Amino acid sequence: MPSLHDSDLNLPALHLRGNRAPVNREVTVDKLRVTGRIPAELNGWYLRNGPNPRNASSHWFLGEGMLHGVRLRDGNAEWYRNRWVHTAKFDGDPTPLYDQQTGSRNLHVSEANTHIVSHAGRTLALIESALPWEVTRELDTLGVYDFGGALTNSMTAHPKTCPITGELHFFGYGSLTAPHVRYHRADVDGTLVVDQPIDVPGLTMMHDFAITEKYVLFLDLPVVFNVELARLGTMPYRWNPDYKARIGVLRRDDPTTAVRWFDIEPCYVFHVANAFDTNDVITLHAVRYESMWVDSSSAFDDHGTLHEWTIDLSRDRITERALDDRSIEFPRIDDTLTGLPHSHVFAVGAHHLTRYDVNSAAYQTREFGADEPGESVFVPTPTGAGYLLLFVYRADTDTSDLVILDAGNLAAAPMAEIHLGVRVPAGFHGNWFPDSLA
Repeated sequence: MPSLHDSDLNLPALHLRGNRAPVNREVTVDKLRVTGRIPAELNGWYLRNGPNPRNASSHWFLGEGMLHGVRLRDGNAEWYRNRWVHTAKFDGDPTPLYDQQTGSRNLHVSEANTHIVSHAGRTLALIESALPWEVTRELDTLGVYDFGGALTNSMTAHPKTCPITGELHFFGYGSLTAPHVRYHRADVDGTLVVDQPIDVPGLTMMHDFAITEKYVLFLDLPVVFNVELARLGTMPYRWNPDYKARIGVLRRDDPTTAVRWFDIEPCYVFHVANAFDTNDVITLHAVRYESMWVDSSSAFDDHGTLHEWTIDLSRDRITERALDDRSIEFPRIDDTLTGLPHSHVFAVGAHHLTRYDVNSAAYQTREFGADEPGESVFVPTPTGAGYLLLFVYRADTDTSDLVILDAGNLAAAPMAEIHLGVRVPAGFHGNWFPDSLA
């Protein structure tokens, strides 16, 4: 008997139904109901970004960006609100993301739908294919941001802030001609101080990267740009088995030196947890997939696992190993340890949240039953193990909560569940923005 496909049943695509289905309006909910107790020291904003198309999009990654935020102050949840990022494209600019003749990217055209970060007093909504868009913590859009005209290519959605220097490290990719990638660094005041081309043989989807105290790591992996797909207006990347998988190491103290490349087994990485160096050895933790988008970008290899690569610079050797075999994504650490040795990685699966101890390979998992957890964000505290903040979709009520957990004991009851009364669709990345950095 032939199988039935979504199109035969007149169902929306997978990325347009269930908890990925977009919401159709902006709302504000004041004085939120809370179960438990919000820690009094959590004064700030929890903000998260994700795609929320006003009309049907051809791929989950291509919907217009919508920000979701909760304001916490003095033990109270003052509001939840959601707002689209009002980019030029959102406000009616007809310029396509990709030039239909050349396939090149128009950098001011953006969905701004992937991440939201802060640096040098600015809050930026990011997507890797375009320039950042500056927003307020009340989720109003201010405008496109290009570091005072200094940034002339796209900016990754996964920049890294060095906890020692306060510098913001990032890169951009997208040019059809070499250099396909450029590495950037902004100082603590937000001035762009490094703009360095990176030599790679082709245009790949370089979604994330890593820094250590001494190095910057680039992942040059075999998901490669296809100009014909770009002209069709869909996700323009496919797996290319002929393209080598490599990790590149660049010195931070002299970014003009050549990148040292280390071949690895073919794979794809969306998200890095962290990396650090000890003497001449670099350790990298990330979520690894065997492949990605081999035949179509509409279907994901949904089995990403926590993986470790060890690069011995003195011996010019790289080794790799799996740390677990369960499917996870969105790995996060205590961001104050970015580029430094870390012990714990927090990651989510479809219905679970896991805390990994990367030193002992031990882990603790919290199951959510039919509910769906989003990415967890770690908030350090002066005492204790810290907090985890995450949106959780409640399947029985079709609404979402902001849940606060003890990062050191996932089995414990939530410290607080903040009931939003509305649904926050499945999305991508966010951060905690304390009042102290406002």
